[in-house]
Amino acid sequence: MSEQFSTEISDRICTHMNEDHANAVVLYAQIFGGQPNAESAQMLSIDANGMDLTAQIHGETLPVRVKFDRPLKDAEDAHHTLIEMVKQARKVAK
Repeated sequence: MSEQFSTEISDRICTHMNEDHANAVVLYAQIFGGQPNAESAQMLSIDANGMDLTAQIHGETLPVRVKFDRPLKDAEDAHHTLIEMVKQARKVAK
């Protein structure tokens, strides 16, 4: 994990996303993680290159890695990137 994404920063982002934006995490798994049948998902960690999720699909928990299209610089960059990704995912999911 890069300096910009310490364990504390990753944990803070994941907790926030799982508690406040659970629907976005499911969309990340469905659209960017190649798991269109994901019923729910949790963000486990985030780093400069991507995020690790688990997705529940037909009662089974599967690991999902979502890669970013470029390395992220810091937590603020992650914030903006995650917002853009959920906007893209919502367009695709319609």
